[in-house]
Amino acid sequence: MSELKYDFGGGRSDPDTFPVEALKEATLRVFDEQNRELNNYPGDMGHYGMRVAMAKRESEREGVTVSPDHLILTNGSMQGVTLTAEMLQENHGDTVLVEEFSYPGTLSAYRALKYEMVGIKLDEGGMRMDHLEDELKRLDKAGRLPRFIYPISTYQNPTGFVMPRERRLEMIALARQYDIPIVEDNCYADVHYEGPVEPSIYALDDDPNHIYLCSLSKILAPGLRLGYILAKPPMLARILARRADAGGNYLAAAIVAEFYKDGIWQHAEVANAALKVKRDLTLSGLEEQLNDVCVWSKPVGGLFIWVRLPEDVDRKRLFKLTEERGFHYLLGSSFHYRGQDVPYIRLAFGHLSHDEITEGIPVLAQCIREARTSNEPRAFEGLFS
Repeated sequence: MSELKYDFGGGRSDPDTFPVEALKEATLRVFDEQNRELNNYPGDMGHYGMRVAMAKRESEREGVTVSPDHLILTNGSMQGVTLTAEMLQENHGDTVLVEEFSYPGTLSAYRALKYEMVGIKLDEGGMRMDHLEDELKRLDKAGRLPRFIYPISTYQNPTGFVMPRERRLEMIALARQYDIPIVEDNCYADVHYEGPVEPSIYALDDDPNHIYLCSLSKILAPGLRLGYILAKPPMLARILARRADAGGNYLAAAIVAEFYKDGIWQHAEVANAALKVKRDLTLSGLEEQLNDVCVWSKPVGGLFIWVRLPEDVDRKRLFKLTEERGFHYLLGSSFHYRGQDVPYIRLAFGHLSHDEITEGIPVLAQCIREARTSNEPRAFEGLFS
């Protein structure tokens, strides 16, 4: 394998905007003011100051009142994914509805728990409600209603799409009709570049069955391993009953809570401005190099661009060519709920330098052209049509 030069694989934030000095100062204040508390376990809910900060963050972004008493800190959002899935499961083989393409970590967790996943088709507005309704009818008739629905409704991974408000309300209505919880993953919501912001499903409906997952990995840093669950009673108590780790990382939570005392949104504004430049560079490169060959998403937030390849691309050859030239991406099969080989790749741009983006996209384009088995015009205009 050649030296990795262009790593478009991992969904990480911009390392140059990581607030090192501010976090250093926050760390010193924590050791000065909370050193005795570090000798205690944080409890199942987690550091109270951090819960207050995250409740304030959600209240301001979503426009609804969020109580810190309904917020559980987790070791990244993946712990929230696992805890909620364990809590909602009755038997191995239970059904869960997911997007046809979704986050690989969640798909792996559901497989490990022996859920049977049913994939709901996507379009440019996210999960399609007509297909969701059809699947619910089919599963209801078979006596196999799902334990819950798992959508990434804002800046969906891997597509970057945003579910419109009207579609979110349709999902809420269907979930209520069939009495099915929604476990909404909103971990990309802070990474916003332009346009209107859609409210979360959790903010649009006060049904106590709905559960909300979020994280600081995308807007601050994944190494902090800080996420949280929003849940109302009785779901809150049921989730806590599954927890057996004595709470999350008190020190990390205390430092970040102290950091956010100076303002919830200042860092997001700095980070998003830098990420938007990288998104624009990536989109410009694709337009210049592959406009006649591929189509791709144009996200207004998040960290990902979803690229559709022509059917005549030999995907094994493409992977070999890019590997030889130091270019890394993630295969579409990584995101498919059944792991099927599909003509898509995902590009993540957040942690790359400007030069790596502008030099890397032409490398990818050349590899795609070399991996084609014909020079026929592409037979599609959209990502899913």
